[in-house]
Amino acid sequence: MRIVMMGTGTFAEPTFEELLRAGENVVGLVTQPDRDSGNKRGSTRQTGKGMVAIAAGAGVPVIQPESINTPDGLAALRAFQPDLLVVAAYGQILKPEVIGAATHGAINVHASLLPKYRGASPIAHAILNGETRTGVTIINITPGLDAGDMLAQEAVDIDNETTGELEARLAPLGARLCLDVIQRIKAGPVSGTKQDPALVTKAPKLKKEHGLIDWTQPAEKIASHVRAMQPWPTAYTFFHRPGKEPMRVIVCRAGARSATDREAASTPGELLAHAERGRLIVRAGGVSVVEPMELQPAGKKRMTAEEFLRGYPIQHGYRFGPA
Repeated sequence: MRIVMMGTGTFAEPTFEELLRAGENVVGLVTQPDRDSGNKRGSTRQTGKGMVAIAAGAGVPVIQPESINTPDGLAALRAFQPDLLVVAAYGQILKPEVIGAATHGAINVHASLLPKYRGASPIAHAILNGETRTGVTIINITPGLDAGDMLAQEAVDIDNETTGELEARLAPLGARLCLDVIQRIKAGPVSGTKQDPALVTKAPKLKKEHGLIDWTQPAEKIASHVRAMQPWPTAYTFFHRPGKEPMRVIVCRAGARSATDREAASTPGELLAHAERGRLIVRAGGVSVVEPMELQPAGKKRMTAEEFLRGYPIQHGYRFGPA
């Protein structure tokens, strides 16, 4: 079976490598054009080995069209004469003509328990919404967004993980499930399970502005937000000090707990001057507080709360909030 891999980034790499390790006949790789955003100094995006580098090491031809759905992109794909397209985090919605370019169509490795979290950011949205379980689903690709029949699915518990950490755990699981499905396809026709439309939720692509922390939210929600936004676009706020310009601060890691009576008398976003030495406490919504443990002020390196407090000792009127 002639397989074309379609994927970009760290979630796709284990699937590509597993296909090669298993000796599958991978005749081509389709991946996004090279971008430098993941390698620039200060970038918060995850980088791995690189799909193009993996392909080069295995002697697999590569195409990198701006859009696979253009006549030129489709012609380049058809030149591989694929029997099956294997898609993982490719980043483009495939038109019917692209899906139909392969004899057996296309399958997708999706990082959620479909029909929950269809879209570009399923892992982040699962964490953001406080889910305790997620997983990977292999589906037949149809013109609808992540709407195809489910061919395999496996669930895992969500620990106190960031999006990047959970992705690193789900990617090898997706690779294994994908290889299992390919063996079934090679053995004969494969039927899947239809998704329940009543259970569909969306996980749209994240933007930088989604990282802004709302300190009026309960602390548990804010802590989940911080985890969900790592490694990109990162959770951030602005540090307000009387007489100074607001300073952007990334919150890299944070905990949550109930507020004491004294803490509850403050307002959301207020940095509490009675915080224990070396610990930063921020009032949140409800009767709760957030304890940022790692932060990165604009133009500075990532630092612990204790280091942050040494540089910016808390004074009356200091608070976190929007710009």
